[in-house]
Amino acid sequence: MALSKRLIGWVFLALAAPCGHAQSEVYKCPDASGRPTYTNVKRDTVGKNCTLVSKEVSVVPAQVPARGVQSSAVSDPASARNENRRRILESELQNEQQLLSDARQKLAEQEGIRDGDERNYARVLERLKPYQETVSQHTKNIEQLRGELGRLK
Repeated sequence: MALSKRLIGWVFLALAAPCGHAQSEVYKCPDASGRPTYTNVKRDTVGKNCTLVSKEVSVVPAQVPARGVQSSAVSDPASARNENRRRILESELQNEQQLLSDARQKLAEQEGIRDGDERNYARVLERLKPYQETVSQHTKNIEQLRGELGRLK
C-alpha cells in the first residue's frame, strides 16, 4: 500500500513538473571567452552581464477588440432584424384577424341553421363545436401575436 502511494506521488510529480515551466525566461550570458551561452536558470545569471532574451508565455493572450467601431454600426443589423420581425408579425396579425373574421362569420351562419334531426340541443352544440374551436384558436393566435409585438417595442 505504501509503495503504491509513493508511486502515485512520483507519477504526480512527473506529470506536474512540466507545468512549472509554462512561463520561462531565457537569458543570454557571455562566458569568459565572449561566446554567448543561454540559460533559463536565474541563479546562473548572478554576477554576469546577462540579458533577458525572451519571456515565453504558453497562454495565448486574449484578442483586443478593434477600436473605432461605432455603436450605431453594430446595432444596425439588430434594428434591421427587429424591423423585419415586426413586419412579419404585423402581417401575420392581419392574416389572423381576417381568418378570425371569416371564422366568426361561418359560426354565425351555422348557428342560424337548424337541421331537422337536431331536435336535441346537444347535437347542435356538437355540430357547432369545430367552428367555435376555430374562432377560439384564431383569438389565441391574435393575443400571442399582439404580445410578441408588445415585447418588440
